[in-house]
Amino acid sequence: MFALTLIQILQVLLDVVWWIIFVQFILSLLIAFNVINTSNNFIRSLYQGLDRLTEPMYRPIRRLLPNTGGIDFSPMVVLILIAIGDIILRNLAIGVVSSATV
Repeated sequence: MFALTLIQILQVLLDVVWWIIFVQFILSLLIAFNVINTSNNFIRSLYQGLDRLTEPMYRPIRRLLPNTGGIDFSPMVVLILIAIGDIILRNLAIGVVSSATV
């Protein structure tokens, strides 16, 4: 059952990364449309912190994707990879549970 616990921890970490990317996306939209601005210290700190967390994930993907001008598709690619990872972990958990009951 240690493997199941490890899989569940990895799923929680993937969920946390998903939410970080989602919050950064919403925040960047709000900044881009001048709903909020970065002259507020809290907003600027939050945006910079989220950027520092996500940039290492985006950088290798940005190198592979073609230049699309002002649209950055790397967050979408990371979210797709997270969804794929979640499916893999869910299937591994099912396999672990079914093998433990046999």
